[in-house]
Amino acid sequence: MSHTLDEAAHRAASDAERIAWVDERDNLLGSLARAELRERGLIGRGTYIMLFNSAGELCVHRRTLSKAIYPGYWDVAAGGMVLASETYAESAARELEEELGVSGVELTAHDHFFFEDSESRLWCSAFSAVWDGPLKLQPEEVLEACFMPVGQVMLEITQKPYCPDSLAALERYLKAQGNDVAKKV
Repeated sequence: MSHTLDEAAHRAASDAERIAWVDERDNLLGSLARAELRERGLIGRGTYIMLFNSAGELCVHRRTLSKAIYPGYWDVAAGGMVLASETYAESAARELEEELGVSGVELTAHDHFFFEDSESRLWCSAFSAVWDGPLKLQPEEVLEACFMPVGQVMLEITQKPYCPDSLAALERYLKAQGNDVAKKV
């Protein structure tokens, strides 16, 4: 099967996943197929995992063109929608392993916030982790990935399309860390 067909099959399976459906206060209302949640403009739960190496560089990756939201955009966090049967932390661990092949690392919880734009409405939980091992990219979701200094990332977001939801998580993280880079955004 070609890579494009793999992506299409993955997208269909992803659209059918049962996602946690929540209200404006993040109370669980039930579960809906991801595509239905998106089409009806309802609120789901999302996780964002900022992966750093021990040198403090951030892993950024480019999303495949088959993604329903922000296709081909660059992303500063691994992550995704929380399944109906998962906690935020369980979702974060699953997504980090699926997308970047990273498992068995300590996830540090940082923030819980609401994000809304024309593409999605989400209650978000942001995490970070440190990893110096190899990355194993999920070909149906990730085209390429690399680690780069946070200052370079902040410059790139003005030049390339980056996912606004994960940028919100990164900006909140940097501000909480007292990082001056966040003030320039």
